[in-house]
Amino acid sequence: MLRTTLTAIVFLLLVGVQPSYSKDYIDLVKKGNEALKANDHKKALDFYRQAETELPESPELSYNLGDALHQAGNYEEAVDRFQRSLNTTDPKVEAEAQYNLGNTYYRMQDYQKAIASYQEALNLNPDDMDAKYNLEVARKKLKEQIKPQQQQNQQQQQQQQQQQDQKQDQKDQQQQNQKQDQQQQDKQDQNQQQQQKQQQMDKQKMSKEDAERILNALKDDEQDIQKKIQRQAKAGNYNGKDW
Repeated sequence: MLRTTLTAIVFLLLVGVQPSYSKDYIDLVKKGNEALKANDHKKALDFYRQAETELPESPELSYNLGDALHQAGNYEEAVDRFQRSLNTTDPKVEAEAQYNLGNTYYRMQDYQKAIASYQEALNLNPDDMDAKYNLEVARKKLKEQIKPQQQQNQQQQQQQQQQQDQKQDQKDQQQQNQKQDQQQQDKQDQNQQQQQKQQQMDKQKMSKEDAERILNALKDDEQDIQKKIQRQAKAGNYNGKDW
C-alpha cells in the first residue's frame, strides 16, 4: 500500500529551514496536502504544480507530486517524480521515495524494478517492515510472471523446431524427388542411348549384308558373262563345210 505524502517534512522544511519562501507558496503546498488527504488528486496536483513554479528543484515537493500522480493512476509520471525526489539529502525522504518507487513499479507490473527499489529502501531503512513484505510479494509475482513466459518461450521454441523439422522434411522430400527424377531421366537416357546404339549396329549389319548381296550379285553376273563368252567362243570355232 502506498504511504501518505510527506506533509510534515515538506511543511517543516519550508517554515524552519527556508523561511524566505512566500506564505502563498506554503499555503499552496498545504492545500495540496489537504486535497490529497481528501483523495482529490486533480486538485492536489494543481496546487503542487502552482507551488513548483517557485521551487522547481524541491525533492520533497517532487515526492508529493509523485504521490498524487500515483494515486491518480499516472504511474509513468509518478516514477519520474519519485526519481527526482531521490536528489534529497534527507535519508528518510530517500527511503520513502525508494519505497514508493517500488510500489509504482509494482502497479506497472515491472516486478524486477520494484524489487530493486524495495531493496534500496531497506538499505536505507532496514526496519521498514512494509518494504520487507512488499519485497517478498514482488518476488513471488516475478516468479509467477516468469513461469508462463518460460512456458510460452518453450512452446514457441517447440513450434519453431516443428517448423524447422517440417521445412527439413520438405527439403529432404524435394531432394529425394529430384534424385528419383534424375535417376529416371538417367535411365531413360541410358535406354535411349542403347536404342540408338542398337539401331546403329542394325544399320551397320544391314549395310554389311547389302554389301555381301551386291558382291554375290556381281559374282553371279560375272559367271553369266563368262558363260556367254565361252558360248560365243565355241560358236566362232565352227568347222562345217560351206555350201
